[in-house]
Amino acid sequence: MAKNLRLLLGDQLNLNHSWFQQQNQDVVYLIAELHQEAGYVVHHIQKLVGFFLAMQEFVRELQEAGHQVDYLTLDATQAYQDLPALIQAKMAEHQASVFEYQLPDEYRLDQQLKQLAQQLNAAVQAVDSEHFLTSRNAWQEYPNHRMEYFYRQLRKKYQVLMDADHQPLGGQWNYDQDNRQALPKDLQPPEPLLFAHNVEPIVERIQRHALKTLGSIDAETFIWPVTRSESLILLDDFLQRLLPNFGRYQDALTGRCWSLYHSRISFALNTKMLHPLEVIRSAEEHWQANSQQITLAQVEGFIRQILGWREFVRALYWEKMPDYGQLNHLQANRDLPSFFWDGQTQMACMRQAIDQSLEFAYAHHIQRLMVTGNFALLAGLDPEQVDAWYLGIYIDAIEWVELPNTRGMSQYADGGLMASKPYAASGNYINKMGDHCKACHYKVNEKTGPKSCPFNSLYWHFLQRHQAELQTNPRMKFPYASWRKMSSEQQSLILETAEAYLSKINQL
Repeated sequence: MAKNLRLLLGDQLNLNHSWFQQQNQDVVYLIAELHQEAGYVVHHIQKLVGFFLAMQEFVRELQEAGHQVDYLTLDATQAYQDLPALIQAKMAEHQASVFEYQLPDEYRLDQQLKQLAQQLNAAVQAVDSEHFLTSRNAWQEYPNHRMEYFYRQLRKKYQVLMDADHQPLGGQWNYDQDNRQALPKDLQPPEPLLFAHNVEPIVERIQRHALKTLGSIDAETFIWPVTRSESLILLDDFLQRLLPNFGRYQDALTGRCWSLYHSRISFALNTKMLHPLEVIRSAEEHWQANSQQITLAQVEGFIRQILGWREFVRALYWEKMPDYGQLNHLQANRDLPSFFWDGQTQMACMRQAIDQSLEFAYAHHIQRLMVTGNFALLAGLDPEQVDAWYLGIYIDAIEWVELPNTRGMSQYADGGLMASKPYAASGNYINKMGDHCKACHYKVNEKTGPKSCPFNSLYWHFLQRHQAELQTNPRMKFPYASWRKMSSEQQSLILETAEAYLSKINQL
């Protein structure tokens, strides 16, 4: 009988973890599809399928390597109230005297397992997931709490894109100014690499258990990577075909291609099928070998998202939880409009971002931040509802990464911990970065009236209602100066238009 029961969560699919370096017949690995994880928010059907299939494939690989695995589907776990109840039952079944787990990335699971550890009549050991480049205490270890400086310190520590004198290659740390171009009319991004898994049994199981989901799925050709080998193929495809134009057009908005030049490896990273440092080193080495075709700005923009942004949001999450999940600095309380769930809106940019999310469980960072997130900020939507939507709809969304980006960066509900100013913008930004406005029902050049772009009047309405809070922010001086230059009559017309839109927000 096994003496050790080791828990593996659905986002702990790291074949290179030290646990697996040798076989041990006294160890059983427990992997389970859980009702508590499938139902704590309404998930996209592709998100549930992606996690369940990746777990299933991970179990196969562990068993092929000679490890003992107790793998349970929803059919087997429905008898247990929650994860602790399942673990207690399995400890008894396997007559295990030791329970081990990798530290979870979500606060609620961390607390659940800590409480279980106090109740189990067994030795308990928690180990690191061996995934991140910083510790949970990184907020304290790197005390300059702005992402840019956090990123610079990690560049130095890991010697990423640094010269022999320990200075950044190219003489500057950040090439974001070079990476803000709209997609040219005559440039068509290549078709994305898609996988084709038949997931009909998993979809049937989800439906049989009456799990509430959103979005759609083609059960015969599930497109996302679900193994480490597939994840590496997707990474290599990005480096070979997409990296040369990634940074330049990473902020572009278009209806011509849903994935542009983005890598789409976030699901593979967040489930730990890929390690962030191997991704960073692969990108750096590929750029060095192909520097005639790929500029430094392209690779730096990609690496910054992983080495800077990803590690920074995790540091903030673990420093500020659990209170962070309750912050509502701007006191936003409007309900999420119905079109967030079905895409039925006349705003072309919102329709594209939402339809795409419902179809693929994916939207790139500017669609999330400056389209759907921007609208939610301007309209004063309840950040708790916004959180739940973002956490459910995207295949890569796990709370540690979703919450700081949504409640903090997107909704400014943390009062500036994540971002130094609200990411608020009018229709002008969306028009500059994309091609949605030309065919939109609304007129992007109009601020008032029933056909004016809602982003325009809502932008000024947002600034006006939060003037006392935001006007002293150095980065907000220019828009407030522009607002004050408007006549009182024009201001009134803009605010009236915004109020009219807010009063019929579900019909926009």
